[in-house]
Amino acid sequence: MAEVDTPPRFGAELKDAFKPVNNWVSNGIAWLEDQQQFYRERAAIEKDYSTKLSALAKKYYEKKAKRSSGLSVGDTPTLTPGSLESASLTTWTSQLSTLEARASEHDRFSAELQLQVADPLRSLATRYEELRKSHADYAAKLERERDASYSELRKTKGRYDGVCQEVENRRKKTESSFDHGKGKAQTAYQQQLVEMRNVKNTYLISINVTNRQVKQYYYEYVPELLDSLQDLAETRVNQLNSLWNHAVHLETTTLTRSVDLLGRLSSEIPRNEPFLDSTMFVQHNSAQWQEPPDMGFEASPVWLDDNSMAMDETAKIYLRNVLGKSKGQLRDLKQETEKKRREVENVKRVRQSIREGKDKRDEVELVRGLFSMQEDLHSMERQRLTAEIETQTIVFAVGDLSLGAQNHQFKPETFKIPTNCDLCGDRIWGLSAKGFDCQHCGYTCHKQCELKVPAECPGEQSKEERKRLKAERQASSKVIQPVANGAPSNHTTEPPDLSRSNTMDTLSSGYAASANRSLSGRAPPEEGTADRSADSGPAQSKPAVGSRRNRIVAPPPTQCATEPTPSGPNNARPTSTPSEPRGTMLYPYQGTNEGELSVGEGDEVTIVEPDDGSGWTTVRRGHESGLIPTSYMEVMADPPPRPMPDRPVSSYSSSSASLAGSTQSGVPTSSSSTSHSLIKKKGPAVAPKRGAKKLKYIEALYDYEARSEAEWSMSEGEKFVCVNRDTGDGWADVERGGVVKSVPANYIQDVV
Repeated sequence: MAEVDTPPRFGAELKDAFKPVNNWVSNGIAWLEDQQQFYRERAAIEKDYSTKLSALAKKYYEKKAKRSSGLSVGDTPTLTPGSLESASLTTWTSQLSTLEARASEHDRFSAELQLQVADPLRSLATRYEELRKSHADYAAKLERERDASYSELRKTKGRYDGVCQEVENRRKKTESSFDHGKGKAQTAYQQQLVEMRNVKNTYLISINVTNRQVKQYYYEYVPELLDSLQDLAETRVNQLNSLWNHAVHLETTTLTRSVDLLGRLSSEIPRNEPFLDSTMFVQHNSAQWQEPPDMGFEASPVWLDDNSMAMDETAKIYLRNVLGKSKGQLRDLKQETEKKRREVENVKRVRQSIREGKDKRDEVELVRGLFSMQEDLHSMERQRLTAEIETQTIVFAVGDLSLGAQNHQFKPETFKIPTNCDLCGDRIWGLSAKGFDCQHCGYTCHKQCELKVPAECPGEQSKEERKRLKAERQASSKVIQPVANGAPSNHTTEPPDLSRSNTMDTLSSGYAASANRSLSGRAPPEEGTADRSADSGPAQSKPAVGSRRNRIVAPPPTQCATEPTPSGPNNARPTSTPSEPRGTMLYPYQGTNEGELSVGEGDEVTIVEPDDGSGWTTVRRGHESGLIPTSYMEVMADPPPRPMPDRPVSSYSSSSASLAGSTQSGVPTSSSSTSHSLIKKKGPAVAPKRGAKKLKYIEALYDYEARSEAEWSMSEGEKFVCVNRDTGDGWADVERGGVVKSVPANYIQDVV
């Protein structure tokens, strides 16, 4: 057998080779079954002595020949060993040769072999097989943990693709929206951009974490497991050598005549060093191994971006919070990891003592406990590694943002009363309204908003200061005020520049159907939230007012497209019979519902059915006829116009277009023809169409002071037209003077 200066270690020599090593160790353990069977059979044929003993030696020569390759170099060696055998097989060959020369053993040797050699071999094989299975189970767990890291990265990539797709959808919606919804769509687009950057940063961090975890798997966990398997195989060889020596000792004491033969056999066995088999196995199983490549950033197919981290102010707020959180976790995890690592090293030293025979504890149970402790250690190391890489990635990209930060001391909180998020202004919803509350200044936020909150905690505050800060935060939350007469909101901000490729193929323009009149009669909801508290009503008698969404007034009729006036043959305008009254349109009107007619400013129409007091007139223009608001038309002098009947006190109707012009007082006359050519006229409020539902009225139970432009102030006993009794968030939409706003639903009652 060749002499080896330095014993090899599987973890350093073989990369990602658990399967062949496990098979090799399994072969060695299975070989113990052959050993114990050998001694039992030998004990049975001791009585037959010489003849059968020689036959037994021949039989095991044959078995050795069959197992020679598997025991020496494994089942699938990369280098064929030729006629070489492992050190253990060479020793075994010497023992079989000695056995052939020893044909005269005593009867009592049979019983001694069974009790002192065969039985220990069976126990040894069973125990080592359990150890090997524990290694295999643990290797499977390590693979699942590695695959879980890959799976988590794929999920993060999927979330990133999803938010990128949502950004694209909202961008398209912003481009296709109109004045009344432009601000809302732009704000939604901005919020989704912020979310996309945060998810992108999380994706980049996850890539680094996964790469480090994979390296840890291949350079720490797998080598450590291979070394443990090598130790198991070498321990098996040591134990096998011990039993062989014991069998030799029995033969020496029983057979005095074969002392010389057994002496030579005894001199051969100690030369079978455990690492010799391992060395031969390594030499014939070394193969080229390529380290898996690092993960890289993959741009979303719908949001083509580079691998640079977002560094705008909102992204820095998110990164600052992540950095502060990771730094805090890193300090604690380092201490816990070192403590757990010392515990693992202590158990390993105990296991080494067991192998050396200095400790009598059960090695199987010890190894099970060791693997359990290593699982906990690996979990802590992964968490520490995650926090460390997060910290390094963020500091490398944008510097140490945590310097000078005044972090909020958030703690999980269950809000049992209506509470708004101080960051986004929305209600903290949920079965139990769970969110976060700062222990120092009372800052409240959603769970998903925690990492978006600026690190600007003013420190410990009194109860009065907390109330003041709460009011200021709610007032400064991202609320879009109602848009007057379709003017753009001054809260709309331009999106920051992003390095991306344009993924739009086509652009659409024109009015959406939502910009025209609807049958519901409700004004579309206004984006943003207004801060309301429960103590605004009368003390001990008034219900609390919950948080709600403001409303946006619908676009005025002037925003509707003007349809060209139809012409008859030879470009002549169609005429009506002298007996039919005619009128001229003072304002353009866009009909959206069945039975209505779209007309332009200055168009002449024929009155088919005069106004019956509903505020609507049936007219004909060319070959088309339908309803138009009476106030949008001036009846020509011949025939004289019918007197306008009294209109209802409320100008609320089933048309949201009426709300746009509700602030106009009076009907413009034809005397304004000079300015008409320069400025597009706005039509007055539109009365409810014939057949509309009967108006309902409500009465105020308490005084209430409006807190935003989307609310009405009211006094006890004051009456309004009811538009929507309860929108589902504790607020009702009411109308006064043709303008729809909101009041608390529990501050009003129906008027019978």
